[in-house]
Amino acid sequence: MDRAGMVLWALAAAAAFLAGVSSDEFSVLRSPQSVVFRDGSWPVPGERIPDIAALSMGFSVEEDLSWPGLAVGDLFHRPRATVLVTVKGVDKLVMPKDGISYPIENVVPFSLDSVANAIHTLFSEETPVVLQLAPSEERVYMVGKANSVFEDLSVTLRQLRNRLFQDNSILSSLPLNSLSRNNEVDLLFLSELQVLHDISSLLSRHKHLAKDHSPDLYSLELAGLEEIGKRYGEDSQQFKDASQILAESLQKFADEMYNLYGGNAVVEVVTAKTFDTPLVRKSRSILQNSQSNTNNSYNPGYPYNFNYAVVFNIILWLMIGLALAVIVISYNLWNMDPGYDSIIYRMTNQKIRMD
Repeated sequence: MDRAGMVLWALAAAAAFLAGVSSDEFSVLRSPQSVVFRDGSWPVPGERIPDIAALSMGFSVEEDLSWPGLAVGDLFHRPRATVLVTVKGVDKLVMPKDGISYPIENVVPFSLDSVANAIHTLFSEETPVVLQLAPSEERVYMVGKANSVFEDLSVTLRQLRNRLFQDNSILSSLPLNSLSRNNEVDLLFLSELQVLHDISSLLSRHKHLAKDHSPDLYSLELAGLEEIGKRYGEDSQQFKDASQILAESLQKFADEMYNLYGGNAVVEVVTAKTFDTPLVRKSRSILQNSQSNTNNSYNPGYPYNFNYAVVFNIILWLMIGLALAVIVISYNLWNMDPGYDSIIYRMTNQKIRMD
């Protein structure tokens, strides 16, 4: 082989290698006009994904974000909901509709706990809907009105399995193709799709919550596709069919959530092949939350609000000022000379003298 042939062979091998290497993606399926995502291929820092969600909702972050993909947008009209779905086991999904996608660099585990805490702190009296759910790990965290809206949501593996075999489940309308109802791995994947369907279905019964002034947050983690890849292989027909079904289900879920909030919701999807380290976080279930509320006889107050000190000082010094004003006015009125200090007596005396 001559030198030219060797160069061409090396270039072809490099091109094939680069084509086979793909990066994880951060995709925006739906977003309102007030939140502007620019078209481009700017890489998204994996550890700043929660900050992107916070900034898109109008919250401040500790460190400035220099990522050019998110524009300022309309500061007076912020989205009423943010939905972030994390899909494990695949670096990219071919969605039915064209959205905006960005590559992710430094893929590390992340959570939206900081965003949930900001919502709970700023809108504690309005009790917004905050739902964080990982069906495959039986991890669920609900705050505010989510406890009443998603009270019937299946969260354990046994509940998910039973939900699939009910009459109104997705198995009656979803084409399974090469997937099987008799395989536990396939059922786990299908149960996650059932959760997506149930979330939008349960929320449609409480449409008034999508019209209030408090923002809502939904964070979902799906690992069923990853388990299918481990079970059958990423080149198998089952993995290809599952990827297509998941992409279609995510797009349908995004459209439904977007329409439920009147076109004022941001729906994002993060596809990650693998994470460097596992993420450990605290969680609680609906059952634990209901038991804690019913068995607590101490009547605890509301959680501490960081604005308490400001409001307390305003009310304290305002009351002190009013009290001092009343004391000074009362003292001056008590020691006032009617014939000298009062204009009423002064005018009356002059009138009497003139008569």
